[in-house]
Amino acid sequence: MFRKIFSIDFTALKHKDFKLLFVGGSISMLGSMLTYVTAPLQIAQITQSYVAVGIIGLIEIGPLIVFGIWGGAIADSMNRKLVVVITEFGLGLATLILLVNSLSDEPKVVVIYAVTFIYAILDGIQRPSLGALLPQVVPTDLLTSASAVNSLRWNFGSILGPSLGGFIAATAGPAFAYGIDVVTYLIATFLFMQMSAKAAASTKERIDVKMMFSGFNYAKSRPDLLGTYAIDIIAMVLAFPNALFPFMAVEFNAPWALGLLYASMSVGALIASITSGWTSKIHHHGRAIVIAATVWGLAITFTGLAPNIYFVLLGLLVAGCSDMISGLFRMLIWNTTIPLSMRGRLGGIEMLSYSIGPQLGQIRSNFAAQVFSLRVSLISGGFICAAGSVAVGRGLRQLWSFDIRTNEYAVSERIARGEDE
Repeated sequence: MFRKIFSIDFTALKHKDFKLLFVGGSISMLGSMLTYVTAPLQIAQITQSYVAVGIIGLIEIGPLIVFGIWGGAIADSMNRKLVVVITEFGLGLATLILLVNSLSDEPKVVVIYAVTFIYAILDGIQRPSLGALLPQVVPTDLLTSASAVNSLRWNFGSILGPSLGGFIAATAGPAFAYGIDVVTYLIATFLFMQMSAKAAASTKERIDVKMMFSGFNYAKSRPDLLGTYAIDIIAMVLAFPNALFPFMAVEFNAPWALGLLYASMSVGALIASITSGWTSKIHHHGRAIVIAATVWGLAITFTGLAPNIYFVLLGLLVAGCSDMISGLFRMLIWNTTIPLSMRGRLGGIEMLSYSIGPQLGQIRSNFAAQVFSLRVSLISGGFICAAGSVAVGRGLRQLWSFDIRTNEYAVSERIARGEDE
């Protein structure tokens, strides 16, 4: 009994379409992580400039916002499977450009920037459709399992991918890393094409400005949804610590720990994933989100108070675990209560919250550290995050009282799918 509750539930992998999504997504993500590490490394090798590397982040923000919203509308008006297949193939072609550029005698930084821009466009279009496919092809009773297994994929990919990418790019060269990524995109495209006709269902709703922004109107009508977005933004903007890691290594005179600082939260998230069997026993998802986000903030505060690097790593481990738990329950609320006809547009909004939040969080944390100190940046951000999460929970009673068994939107979705108990 104990083992069943605290181990990950792999039941969703028995479902053919989810298995194809999982395997294809895992292969695609692994390859993407190679390029994610290789592209900035190649820019650094060519320019020897920190600014030149940092420009990559600036290039991505605009397309992610614009095409994330448009991609959500596309997901709700077109064949989602086709959108995923086309964009996946397009990402492979973009990586092929990087491969050709890296094989030239003088690789051009402007080409890498251009491909980064294309990546952001295709990613913004693809992710809402990819996210909307999950509740479309997976039965409601398997969504908890599917979310947990998906989180495992992300965590393994975020740990293994960059490690392999750095090693391959440094030893075999950027061209070899890009070449592997091209192959992974082709394999993933093939696997996505094998999904059933159910994955190809679409509403054929006309895309216009009103339709694109209707997702925001729907979100405004759902305080529980607004609460999930608010908590995610609060957590990322106020307590996202990654930009401070190089300074933390210096602060604690532990340059050897820099890599561990980056990996510690991913390891914590991985622990949460592989022990997530208990999440299927929780029905008050909103309450779980508030508590997990509060613990995330307190864990970041703890890292600012930590007396040595080992306690810092412990705090980040707990933070990563808490963030993953919050993410699991947020995803469950989204996938079990949002109508399938709106899932893409809301997916675009979700993408904005977890894509733009960390970017703003890095600006806030660096600014606070510059004006005050490293520790003040961590302590204040973490504490205000924890307080803000509690305030959202108390202020939005619909979120705090959310119960998957009785929530009107969850019940309505189960009836719509013919799965009502």
